[in-house]
Amino acid sequence: MKLELDQARKVFDQVAALDGVSLSVEPGEQVALIGPSGAGKTTLFRLLNLTLRPTSGRVRLDGADAASLTDAQQQEARQRIGTIYQQHNLVGRLRVVHNVLAGNLGRWPAWKSLASLLWPDTDEALRALHQVLIADKLHERTDALSGGQQQRVAIARVLVQDPEVILADEPVSSVDPTLAAGIVALLTDISARAGKTLLVNLHSVDLALQHFPRVVGVRGGRIAFDLPPAQVGGELLSALYAGAQAA
Repeated sequence: MKLELDQARKVFDQVAALDGVSLSVEPGEQVALIGPSGAGKTTLFRLLNLTLRPTSGRVRLDGADAASLTDAQQQEARQRIGTIYQQHNLVGRLRVVHNVLAGNLGRWPAWKSLASLLWPDTDEALRALHQVLIADKLHERTDALSGGQQQRVAIARVLVQDPEVILADEPVSSVDPTLAAGIVALLTDISARAGKTLLVNLHSVDLALQHFPRVVGVRGGRIAFDLPPAQVGGELLSALYAGAQAA
């Protein structure tokens, strides 16, 4: 799926979180977004996964204006885009297997979702958990896991969804730097092997430069630069984070 923003603007309470952003991401690309807190990166992701509509401008999916899609077409498009959130959005009291299989909820009828709580497809969940290296946690309560393990459960849930595009919004903000590098490497490896598009919003400039062939800087709701990592030098980063502290 090709993702495009065309002069996208999003206003909250008369303040522009995004202001005239144009961005195009081809199928299979891996892109890191960096920039200070409040730059508009999360809003950009929410436009791309269709949980927000732009105040002006357009979001295009495979060339089609998202605003022109019917409700059913938008639901289908959302199923093709998986999002990993900073807060994990897991149900702590449920077992890992149930949180992983929640990746199916967008395409399951209500009766099947309820039946899965009693008779979960453990084979499907195990396949996803093997990919994120925590298959031994299948039957554990999710709230008993570490932050890094919970993030891997969230990744496994997206793998079960099997989207064409993975959006990861600050996926490593709740884990220590050693675990963060492993999770970012896991995301890039899984997406590359499966041919999925990957966009990751990162506070860590080092992780972005080390793991991604394309780095987009966002500041003040605008694209500051869109470059390969070798061209992202200290002067650009200083300007991007002026008045803020880069992670």
